[in-house]
Amino acid sequence: MPAFWAVGIVTRSRQRDGEQMPRDGTTVALFIDGANLYATAKTLGFDIDYKRLLKEFQSRGTLVRAFYYAAIIEDPEFSSIRPLIDWLNYNGFTVVTKPAKEFDDGEGRRRFKRNMSIELAVDAMELAALVDEIVLFSGDGDFRSLVEAVQRRGVRVTVISTVSSHPPMIADELRRQADVFTDLVELQPKLGRAPRRAPDAPHLV
Repeated sequence: MPAFWAVGIVTRSRQRDGEQMPRDGTTVALFIDGANLYATAKTLGFDIDYKRLLKEFQSRGTLVRAFYYAAIIEDPEFSSIRPLIDWLNYNGFTVVTKPAKEFDDGEGRRRFKRNMSIELAVDAMELAALVDEIVLFSGDGDFRSLVEAVQRRGVRVTVISTVSSHPPMIADELRRQADVFTDLVELQPKLGRAPRRAPDAPHLV
């Protein structure tokens, strides 16, 4: 079974920055790097409303899949991510998760490796034959080669991150490779919600 049909398994012509995707005759897939999008939105001072996000991109074409990638920390202290994962699963997203890898930073502090780039890349390459446009929510420069690969298959790629922070959250090489770059701050009126009054937690990762 192809990965993009399953939940929880471990989916060009140049345009100007910020230009919207065509609204007619376009099949679209979203690929959300959960940790990266959370960090970007936090830097800009707002939280993502995923219901509004889905609705926004459904209005821009035929939305084939909306993938959300998250590495899960298996620790009761961080269990607050579960409600978000459950909500996404039941509300139109395909959630791909794996356990985060814990390591010691050499100074006795717990750290977690939460990279989901391989899973995202595999799904994007499999789905490339079925869509006209891929929207990547990430600023990670490691995705530049993936963007180039799906472009060679005739797929247009929009990358959403930000250059409004200091330093920018998007790698320059990824921004240059994208067909369209949209700054997340421009989408805040459509995708944002008021930040919760609560301590920082990885429940939106």
